[in-house]
Amino acid sequence: MNRGTLYVVATPIGNLSDITPRAVNTLREVDLVAAEDTRRSRALFAHFKLNTPLFSCHAHNEEKKGDFFIRALLEGKDAALISDAGTPCISDPGHRLIRMAVEAGIEVVPVCGASAVVAALSISGFDASRFVFIGFWPRDKKERDEVWLKIKAFGSAAVFYESPIRITKTLSFLSEADAEMRICLCNDLTKKFERIYRGTPNEVIIQLTENPDARKGEYTCVINRGQSAQGQKNNPPEPDEIPALSLEAQLVDLMIKENCDLKTAAALLHALPPKKSKKVIYTAMLRVKSLA
Repeated sequence: MNRGTLYVVATPIGNLSDITPRAVNTLREVDLVAAEDTRRSRALFAHFKLNTPLFSCHAHNEEKKGDFFIRALLEGKDAALISDAGTPCISDPGHRLIRMAVEAGIEVVPVCGASAVVAALSISGFDASRFVFIGFWPRDKKERDEVWLKIKAFGSAAVFYESPIRITKTLSFLSEADAEMRICLCNDLTKKFERIYRGTPNEVIIQLTENPDARKGEYTCVINRGQSAQGQKNNPPEPDEIPALSLEAQLVDLMIKENCDLKTAAALLHALPPKKSKKVIYTAMLRVKSLA
């Protein structure tokens, strides 16, 4: 018996007109749909007159329900995976089911569409040839400091999600970390209260306080530390003026680029020229750990 196909389908992040014809056809033609929240997905299905059976597949039952979907796929049925909004698995559940399908030899096909991350980057005006996606901004102070250290080491645009309740507090942290960074803050993208804020952290905070609807809708924030407060790129220093990265920043940079732990990064750093003593590297490791 032929195996079915698992389609990973992007749905609108707000405006229902943003769904692609291919996505609608896929959701209509598959045998079953794994949905993050069937209650929210039923509204989408009602709008497009879709009758495909919906089954829940969220962060708390994905492993357990995964067996159900894999059995159906192995029996030759086609299935689709959707999240509440946007592209599945981007700060949403679904990656476990996809991993199980891949391990079972099932074909996984993307059906592309809306993504708040890409939408925000596209209108930011920042160089998005390289960027780092944080997901939801950390609540824990130690985790937040660690994320900020990685952003500094990466040196390019960074994107994250934040709630309307916490956005001012997060912008205050960014202002203390780098008051001159440039921000493109997107609120309620494609929906009723959509608004784009631009400026330094403090400038955006002022704009938020002047908007009575600022607490309506979620936020996607793009930050760029490579821009001056006037929005112009800072002139790069001459080669002999470029400051060397600290050992701590080099360790974090290696962890990100090589996808390794701190101990492995230390070993790699020790092997790189110019030669550095193990004692000096160990001291830098301790400082990085103190931020974790």
